[in-house]
Amino acid sequence: MQVTSKVADASTDIPTSATPVRNSKKALGQEDFLKLLTVQLTKQDPMKPMEDTAFIAQMAQFTSLEQSNKLVKEMGYLRADMQMYAAGGMLGREVTVSTEDGDVTGMVDSITADSTSVYVNIGGVKYPYSAVIGMKPAGETPPPPAGTPALKPEPEAA
Repeated sequence: MQVTSKVADASTDIPTSATPVRNSKKALGQEDFLKLLTVQLTKQDPMKPMEDTAFIAQMAQFTSLEQSNKLVKEMGYLRADMQMYAAGGMLGREVTVSTEDGDVTGMVDSITADSTSVYVNIGGVKYPYSAVIGMKPAGETPPPPAGTPALKPEPEAA
C-alpha cells in the first residue's frame, strides 16, 4: 500500500481573522499534563502502544509535581502560623515599623491576618508584620521626659 502526503500552503488554507490568539503560560499545570497524556494515549499507534516504563515515568513525574505543590501550600500555612505566633508575642509591646513615610513606633494593640499576610495594629493602623524592624523587651519603659520628677517608691507597710 502506498501512502501519499499532500502539504498545503498554510497562508492560503487558514484565514488570518479566524486564527485563535494563544495566551502563553509560564508553567504547565496539572490540567495541562492530563490533557497532554490523554492526547498522547488517543494518538498512539495501536500496534506500538506506549511502553509501560514511559507511562510509569510520566505518572511518577506527575505525582512528584502534585506532592511538590501540596508541600509548597503547606509550607505557606506553616509560615503564616509562625508569623501569627511571633506577632502575638508583640501584643502590648512597643515596636518600630518601617513605612514609606519613615519609621513608626507605637504599642501593638492587636494582631490581624488575611489570606496573604499577618498585620500588627498600632494606634488603629494596620502594618505588615514583615515591616517590623524593632521591638523593646517586655517590661522596659522609656525614660520620663526631661524635667519630669521621678516617682518615689511607696514605703512598705510594717
